[in-house]
Amino acid sequence: MMKKLGKTGLKVSVLSFGASALGGVFHAVDEKQGIRAVHAALDAGINYFDVAPAYGGTLAETVLGKALKDIPRERYFLSTKAGKYTKPGAYGNDRFDYTEKTIRSGLDASMQRLGVDYLDIVHLHDFEYQNGRHVEAAFAKGFPTLVALKSEGRIGAVGAGIYTMDVWQRVIKEAPVDVILMHNHYCLNDTRGIELVAPCAQINIGIINASPFASGLLTGSEIASWHPARPQHRQLFEQAAQFCKRAGYPLPKLAFQFAAQNDLFPTTMFSTARESSVKRNLEWYTEPIDTSLLSEVQNILAPVMNHQWDY
Repeated sequence: MMKKLGKTGLKVSVLSFGASALGGVFHAVDEKQGIRAVHAALDAGINYFDVAPAYGGTLAETVLGKALKDIPRERYFLSTKAGKYTKPGAYGNDRFDYTEKTIRSGLDASMQRLGVDYLDIVHLHDFEYQNGRHVEAAFAKGFPTLVALKSEGRIGAVGAGIYTMDVWQRVIKEAPVDVILMHNHYCLNDTRGIELVAPCAQINIGIINASPFASGLLTGSEIASWHPARPQHRQLFEQAAQFCKRAGYPLPKLAFQFAAQNDLFPTTMFSTARESSVKRNLEWYTEPIDTSLLSEVQNILAPVMNHQWDY
């Protein structure tokens, strides 16, 4: 099933592929396995792929570029991000730069790694980080640069990929965006993304609902060391996972169904580097959710519902 993604005019699959996992963000990646995951997504009808130079210090873009090398360009839509850059193998050692020179050169490098000369969407990336010190630069320099690139025909649409809700409200009101990539705001433990639906619909901004597994909190597996959740928070997610296990219904299945089956969002984006996970998620999407279990799990997670993580 395809849905129109706001002002972009793109008709995207209701499930889309986020390539952060290809950069080793959650665990070490086998490149060949990651490429198979991308091909499995394509074979299943997924036509939108998103990545960023900050994922694994350009590793995700490199692996995704290899996966898409022999795929006809008309078979997929592609986005990457601009403004945030991470050195290879140095997660958290980020550099933020929203000047025109850096964005243009950064996108040139991204397109080279991805093997394309055109990007369907570019999202301005994580400019609310470091206590918001880059927000004004993003509005004054970053967004105008993306608008210029769009007018030049180098990119198709302008987007943003951030986290904090207060900055999202400003982006929707003031930024020249065609689409937003919202992460961690429509999942089992955070439903604040609903607040963005009406204001976006009023001006035809498309919403990409990303991180159905809450950046690994809802996978039932070990949570990545970089995640800001404290030990007492992590225990709640472990409790939810064990509760679901006893019920014979995996926590990630419940999480994925909850996030992906809401028709308010044109597409829900998941990330994996495994072919088996792609196929598993597609199967889960087609099955009805257990609403009674959903209620019980959200009761367990009530102490962290809509919690603002300090990314």
